[in-house]
Amino acid sequence: MSKENISDLTDRIINFRDARDWKQFHNPKDVALSLSLEAAEVLEHFQWKNGKELEEYAATHKEDIGEELADVLYWVLLMSHDLDIDIVDALSKKMDQNEEKYDLEKAKGNHKKYNEL
Repeated sequence: MSKENISDLTDRIINFRDARDWKQFHNPKDVALSLSLEAAEVLEHFQWKNGKELEEYAATHKEDIGEELADVLYWVLLMSHDLDIDIVDALSKKMDQNEEKYDLEKAKGNHKKYNEL
């Protein structure tokens, strides 16, 4: 199993895209649309399933779900590269914000949004 890091994966994605001369099609709007469409394909795996059926499906379809999650990550990494966003730094800052908004004592075991805690 490969343990490529974010930078390696991004380089691989950019090389894949550029070798095929697809950058011309990758404006931010269309990349965002592709990201959204792939995220919807993740959702499709869980549509109409609940409880035990959902648990069993997720356990027996990990590879299929993983492929869709990989497609989502592909577009996230491509878009962050093209917009010159350090996605690791952006996620770290977002987690700092989340940790502040969702105080552990108030949020633990509670599904309410931060402004309702």
